[in-house]
Amino acid sequence: MGKLINLRSTLWRNRKIGLLGGSFNPAHHGHVMISLQALCHLGLDEVWWLVSPQNPLKSSDGMASEATRMAKAAKIARHPKIRIADIEQQFGTRYTAETLEQLRVSCPQIKFVWLMGADNVTQLPQWRDWTSILNTVPIAIFGRPDYSLQAMTSMVANRYGQYRLNANQAPKLVSSAPPAWTFIHHRHDPISATLIRQS
Repeated sequence: MGKLINLRSTLWRNRKIGLLGGSFNPAHHGHVMISLQALCHLGLDEVWWLVSPQNPLKSSDGMASEATRMAKAAKIARHPKIRIADIEQQFGTRYTAETLEQLRVSCPQIKFVWLMGADNVTQLPQWRDWTSILNTVPIAIFGRPDYSLQAMTSMVANRYGQYRLNANQAPKLVSSAPPAWTFIHHRHDPISATLIRQS
């Protein structure tokens, strides 16, 4: 199950934490791969999977319960540096921008970076207060089959092009003042939650 994380604990002081949010319906090895790549390329201490109670942009049809999704995520992750967290449940937030702002205010001692697949970049302008996300935390984008080119030519990439860090600067990302982002090319894993549900 998800772990209750005491965000005010001195344990997290100056830690570098990657945040991977989503429905995780269900969690799969693609999520694990992004997390491991983030740990490696960004020099993170941990990656937290933020299991959303309900993604505002997705239908609740076919959505497993939060408890089921968190249990599945914990079973798939099985890595000492990946935590399954119910941060949005603790905060009572629904939108990523709200959650990140709460984390920024509540945990000034933690250095956060938002992790996302290239497939989500083109959808980002549909998110509530999406520009505040880029102004709250640095962002690492991970290549995905059929989406990388779209991501790199998207409105987000064009609008924030001047704030991009090259791949060799990726370790500096989490300590960079937002807006800051980088694109990480990695070995693609074609698996996705949609394909899993369809099968």
